[in-house]
Amino acid sequence: MIRKVDDNISVAPQIAVEDVAAIKAAGFTAIVNNRPDDEEAGQIPGDAIRAAAEVAGLTYTAIPITHAGFSYPQIEAMAEVLAGADGPVLAFCRSGTRSCNLWALAQARNGADADELIAKGAGAGYNLDGLRPLLDQLKAQA
Repeated sequence: MIRKVDDNISVAPQIAVEDVAAIKAAGFTAIVNNRPDDEEAGQIPGDAIRAAAEVAGLTYTAIPITHAGFSYPQIEAMAEVLAGADGPVLAFCRSGTRSCNLWALAQARNGADADELIAKGAGAGYNLDGLRPLLDQLKAQA
């Protein structure tokens, strides 16, 4: 189930190779995989999604987020993907939560307002309130 956060980004739980054609048809130009390989048994390997994305003409970037949390290089990498995308981006992880969180952190790093980010996350069904201190800190550094 793809959840639109704004016109530039949507997030989703784990996607399958078979989903890539529909993702392309929906107008997405890039896929970001925020899920580390082997997070759970039976998970589709990132390289399989990458291959399908490349065949479909989509940009694919892996920015795995483990349960250890977010790092500045991951935030920077997501900001770069969003800035360089030629259209809407679909980011996925196990549930979509890490993808939404990483998007918000990347946007705050670029100076976006925490209230607006939290509202957009809520509109997509994600509670970003716990990120507020970090969002404010990243915005202050922008």
